[in-house]
Amino acid sequence: MITSQSSSSITNWSGPPFGRGGALDQREAYVEASTRPKRKLVDNKVALPKNATDRAQVFAELEKLHEVDTKWNEGRVFSLVYPMSDEHTEFLKKVYTLYFHENGLNPGAFPSLKKFESEVVSIAANLLGGGDTAAGAMTSGGSESIMMVVKTYRDWAAATKQITAPEAIMPMTVHPAFDKALHYFGIKSIKLPVDSGQRADVAAVKKAITPNTIFIVGSAPQYPHGVMDPIEDMAKLAKEHGIGMHVDACVGGFMLPFLKKLGHAIPPFDFSVDGVTSISADLHKYAFTAKGASVVLYRDKDLRRFQFFVSKDWPGGLFASPSVTGTRPAGSIVAAWATFQAMGEEGYLKLYRELFESVQKFREGLIAAGFTIVGKPVGTLLAYESPQANIHVIADLMEKRGWFVDRQMNPDSIHLTLTPAHAPIRDQYLRDLKECLTDAKAHPELAGEGMAAMYGMVAKIPDPSQIHQFLYQYMDQRYET
Repeated sequence: MITSQSSSSITNWSGPPFGRGGALDQREAYVEASTRPKRKLVDNKVALPKNATDRAQVFAELEKLHEVDTKWNEGRVFSLVYPMSDEHTEFLKKVYTLYFHENGLNPGAFPSLKKFESEVVSIAANLLGGGDTAAGAMTSGGSESIMMVVKTYRDWAAATKQITAPEAIMPMTVHPAFDKALHYFGIKSIKLPVDSGQRADVAAVKKAITPNTIFIVGSAPQYPHGVMDPIEDMAKLAKEHGIGMHVDACVGGFMLPFLKKLGHAIPPFDFSVDGVTSISADLHKYAFTAKGASVVLYRDKDLRRFQFFVSKDWPGGLFASPSVTGTRPAGSIVAAWATFQAMGEEGYLKLYRELFESVQKFREGLIAAGFTIVGKPVGTLLAYESPQANIHVIADLMEKRGWFVDRQMNPDSIHLTLTPAHAPIRDQYLRDLKECLTDAKAHPELAGEGMAAMYGMVAKIPDPSQIHQFLYQYMDQRYET
């Protein structure tokens, strides 16, 4: 419980927003503080050492540095990592190490990699309703899968519809990787508000379609709140207008099929839906494979053809590439195949039966503590808000207790991506959360301190370019030693 508070505030409203002597100085102070390690463990190393260092000493230094990181293996992180079990982690390490040096760039040199990748794609396509006609490729992650989808639709629309000023329509809840990919490939982003349940507004989507629209995006589910977009209705619109319908199932692609088999009410979202033309699904999330693995799938090979890049003029020989990356670590490809074989349908059903029970207990505990679940999440992701206190103050207080908190806006909420690692710490998390809620209610002045103040300040800034400048500064600071 809180016994005293600092009287200082991160925000100074005496000057104009981001004016010198006001919020700008405090913004810079926040960026500096938030990108520095919690404590300095070793001297900075900004130049290559003159002499070699014993590898045991280097490893000891790594272990010391590792101590500063949040303890994900203790269930303290609710995003970024997707652990299944210690046994599975050791299995993945062993598999990955076996193919540590192999390169996925050229399957001619490593024919086993062709087998692994093509079979992973086929398994994914079958899980997602594609059958024998769907086609796809592996990528390094959801962002690359999304980039390839955007590139594919751009080139498809240019070749088949002669569209030179393409547009893509999506709800505001889609992952920012779409904004990034559309920016990279020169496609106009049409971002639409969502309904009160955080779902895409189909009427708004219909109204936004123009002759330049090349595809629509829906999420299954979207990341912030774990809510499903109305994929069937969106796909119907896409088919009526002869445009693509992409389903971003990066978090749900290898979760929802098994929840459906367990009897949960999962709305149709995959290739079984007429009009769905592509799907992205991350293997390294809820398929529980090693980092650096995702799939991008298409209804047929004809559409996939637009993803590829080929070149015949290089003196080094003929060149063909399926995606952005050239060299690809073989370990992530092999680990995906090995995980599918080791788990099987039986293993995934058992895992998701237990995981969903844990998720339900989290939801019940949050509601009992006085929090509100945002929308109607369908799987293992959710967000909660507080009608009783500032949720960002609660987040600040939870962080002081050693939890890594994912804060969200519109609405202000805290995000949870739940994995098997969170079942053992559920009761402790809920106890801490209740106490932090009590503290936040008793001390409303904390809204003027810490990250709570920063989020409050950002919400009041009318000019988006100022927020962009803050984010650019944050990125610059990340690379300072």
